[in-house]
Amino acid sequence: MKNLFLFIVLLFTVSTSWSQRGQIIAYIDMEYILENVPEYIQAQNTLDAKVAKWRKNLDEQARFIEVLKSDLANEKAILTKDLIEEKEEEITIKQEELRRLESLYFGPDGDLFLVRKQLVKPIQDQVYNAIQSIAARKKYDFVFEKSSDLVMLYSNKKYDISDLVLSTIDRTRLIGEKKEAQEERRKQNNSASTKELSEEQKELIAKKTADKEAQIEESKNRQIEAVKKKVAAQEAKKKELEDKKKARLKQREEQRKILREKRAAAQKKKEEEQKKKEKKQEEDN
Repeated sequence: MKNLFLFIVLLFTVSTSWSQRGQIIAYIDMEYILENVPEYIQAQNTLDAKVAKWRKNLDEQARFIEVLKSDLANEKAILTKDLIEEKEEEITIKQEELRRLESLYFGPDGDLFLVRKQLVKPIQDQVYNAIQSIAARKKYDFVFEKSSDLVMLYSNKKYDISDLVLSTIDRTRLIGEKKEAQEERRKQNNSASTKELSEEQKELIAKKTADKEAQIEESKNRQIEAVKKKVAAQEAKKKELEDKKKARLKQREEQRKILREKRAAAQKKKEEEQKKKEKKQEEDN
């Protein structure tokens, strides 16, 4: 209701100004524009794929925690206090890791925010730049967004400049592609001209190229080493958890064995007492 009131006031103000100053108004359909920008569709598909992958990872972690909880509930009766505390601590650590991972993916400054900014924002900037260019060229005083909070009770299609925005984006893309093609031709021409360079210049260029390739190779090797260290650390952590698990299973089996032996001894004692009782009854009779 508040938005409707503001929009009516705005229309009244604009109408009054129109009669006084001859102002020009247009509007766009942002959703329609983005749906017709190939780069946006591709970026959105990439983003959706990443989100699906992150959610799958979180779901797997959550299911693993539920399995740990279920195992603890089923075996709590035969576990020692230390084992129970150890398993509860493991569950708590896994829950904290899950929360941190969820924040890393979907937090205020998480991967979702960064990837969306990296993929989608440049395309949105293209749209806004096109709108500004059209508004400046056509001398529009206001350009509204159809799906904004201000409810448009009526809109004349002739004031919709969405297709004009798309045309401007396409033209900008063609200009960019033309510049890239020119730059590529310039590089090719420069490459052809290097054939006429002196031997000293050729050696200098070759040295710079070799230095650059060496830097790239060194950077790549550092990245590979970092990945190897990370994988090794993960494997070590995994092995440590597996060793702890095996130790717990072994201790649990030993406890079960002791428990079975105690039960067997108790049963045997009970049978011996029963035999003594029966023998005494026979003697009394």
